[in-house]
Amino acid sequence: MCLIVFAYRQNQEYQLILLANRDEFYDRPTEAAHFWEDAPQVFAGRDLVAGGTWLGITRTGRFAALTNFRQPGGPAGSVSRGELVGRFLKEDVPVPDYLAEVRQRSADYSGFNLLVGDFSREEPVLAHYSNRGSDDFRILPAGIYGLSNHLLDTPWPKVEKAKKGLAEILTEKKEPERESFFELLRDKIPAPDRDLPDTGVGIDRERLLSPIFIETPVYGTRCSSLVLWNKENGLSLEERVYF
Repeated sequence: MCLIVFAYRQNQEYQLILLANRDEFYDRPTEAAHFWEDAPQVFAGRDLVAGGTWLGITRTGRFAALTNFRQPGGPAGSVSRGELVGRFLKEDVPVPDYLAEVRQRSADYSGFNLLVGDFSREEPVLAHYSNRGSDDFRILPAGIYGLSNHLLDTPWPKVEKAKKGLAEILTEKKEPERESFFELLRDKIPAPDRDLPDTGVGIDRERLLSPIFIETPVYGTRCSSLVLWNKENGLSLEERVYF
């Protein structure tokens, strides 16, 4: 997953509205979101190379999502990062306990950002942890957030554009239509060169990776996801698959 923006407790109807694009090589084998045979409570896509996932929910109200941390030449982990999402969804460990355990094993993984939430409890919890940022995880207060392949709310152009777009949708429409969220996720306009970050991949790749929706001959946005949560209906996940 390479772009996630979400509004937490910013809407009367939905306490969580999360939009995400998964960017990956087109030839990497993948299953679309479905209930897993080995964990029937889990609804998520699946990476058929390493067996993990990038985003998913459960029937019981748990949520998790992941982005890679772009760090050319950085230390490589021995365990797939997608395992972090899948394991949280399979277990019933409280969010702080799970992230404390992940923190202890953080060196086992290449750079990542992990969002986890548990909406099954009396007081819902949503949290973020990165093994390339502060040594501690963060329980998130209400707000609008953005996450790509750096730390939470790093102001990359695509992150800022997506956050602004989400805020505008919520301001304009009390009960926004789902299609407006997917329209935002299909924005293919690259950022101006003057605004591009320097992450060590060169200006040409920075330009290719700068849109909200990425298209290249071999790599790009393979699916878009919309996660919603309210107390009446619980968690839902809608996925649009492109490749």
